[in-house]
Amino acid sequence: MLRVRKVLPFLDVRETVDLLDELYSHFSTEKGWLDSFSGRETDLAKEVLATRSYSVLKQRHDELNQLEMERFLKVQAVPALHASCTEYRDVLARRALELVEEELSSAGKGLPPLPYALISMGSDGREEQTLITDQDYLIVYADDGGEEADRYFREFSDLLVDRLEEIGFKKCTGGIMPSNPTWRGSYSQWRKKLLAIMRYEYEDYAKNLMDLIVLSDARYVAGNKELAYDLIDLIRGLERDYFQVLWGMAKAATEMKLALGFMKRLWTEGSGEHKGEFNVKLLAWAPLVMNIRILSINQGIPATSTLSRIELLEKEGSFSRNTASGLADAYHILTRHRILLQIKVIKGIQRDSYYLNPYQLTADEREKIRHSLLRIEDLQKIIHTNFHIM
Repeated sequence: MLRVRKVLPFLDVRETVDLLDELYSHFSTEKGWLDSFSGRETDLAKEVLATRSYSVLKQRHDELNQLEMERFLKVQAVPALHASCTEYRDVLARRALELVEEELSSAGKGLPPLPYALISMGSDGREEQTLITDQDYLIVYADDGGEEADRYFREFSDLLVDRLEEIGFKKCTGGIMPSNPTWRGSYSQWRKKLLAIMRYEYEDYAKNLMDLIVLSDARYVAGNKELAYDLIDLIRGLERDYFQVLWGMAKAATEMKLALGFMKRLWTEGSGEHKGEFNVKLLAWAPLVMNIRILSINQGIPATSTLSRIELLEKEGSFSRNTASGLADAYHILTRHRILLQIKVIKGIQRDSYYLNPYQLTADEREKIRHSLLRIEDLQKIIHTNFHIM
């Protein structure tokens, strides 16, 4: 619109009318196309709520993913894809919960004996779902159920994880699923586990740190809201109270490597299967998300999405407007390339959704990626200074 306004003073009346008519026609067509997609997604979501078949849920999930892929290829809007994928996967997960409850009840196990909640983490917790997803969930249930409640929710969680896999949510290779006892428990059991992690009572420091990082993005999905928010508030509060734990997370974040080499040029693998490529997730996108997360926790910001965190960090004064704008641009650029890699995998063009060959891109696009990495490097320096990391 700014570009149009700059042009208008140089046009006569007829040219102005022609330009505006052309723009109106173009955007009316685009809006009609997008409205039709939104309508189809709404219809599919309604079908999800009505079905009792896991195979049908899988079909609807595939159709929704296909729609989002087509829309992204047309407009390449990262926030729009995040919002849609997160929304319909929440609908699918909630429906799966309902069906699992009914399935256990029909098998004579009864309905859940206590209030419980399903909480997501990772990209789902940050409301940053993309076209390829896996399970990053935990379950918390109310206290005072004893061993009977523990047994019920063990069976419930095992069945839920299997049913989610059936409808298109891959099992997490890291085991971040409620079928893993680490990611399931009553509120009191969770409180005990979290305090043990914060106090370094478990031997595996690296695993403890990773678990805390994952928990930092916890978000309510389904079940009892009050119980979910009590646990999420507990997690946030403990992370702020035990500064040495947050310091450890900050140190790990500032030490994450970036795909920058000699003279701040893009670094790529020099040999092997991925020669001439770099892992855009590990060496670009993940350090950005991780470092923004650390600052957000330290400043007590409740948002979980990376873009929302950047916006709020600017508002409370941690970032200048230019810094916030640059980091938001970096997130858009890197995430767009991650999604495009996923599309190549879905279409069978390549096997891996992580490795990017920057020399297959235009010089302008390569430079955008390089500048994104430089902004992340500056962000790491900010955290290094703020946390007095030696």
